[in-house]
Amino acid sequence: MSNQFGDRIKLLREESQLLQRQVASQLDMDTSMLSKIESGDRKAKKNQITQFAKVLKVNADELLTLWLADQLIEVVEGEYLALKAILVAEEEVKYNAKKKK
Repeated sequence: MSNQFGDRIKLLREESQLLQRQVASQLDMDTSMLSKIESGDRKAKKNQITQFAKVLKVNADELLTLWLADQLIEVVEGEYLALKAILVAEEEVKYNAKKKK
C-alpha cells in the first residue's frame, strides 16, 4: 500500500522536532490515530489536509497531491493495465481543465 502522504507527514513532523502527541493535539485527534496515518494503517480524511498543512507549516497543495496519489495507487495497484488507465485518466483531466477555462 502506498503511503506517500503519511511518510511526508512524519518527515515534516520530525524536521519540526514535534512529537506525535503535540501534532495530534493540534489536529484534535488521538496520538494513536496520527501514528496510524503516518504508518499507513489509516488514511487521513481529505478535509484534514489543510489542518495538517497549517500545523506542519507546509503548502496544502503538496499534501493534497500526495494524498490523491495514494488514493489513485490504491485503486489501480496490482492491475496490469494500471499505467494505461492512469494515462487515459490524465488526458481526461487535462481535457476537463481546458473546458473550465
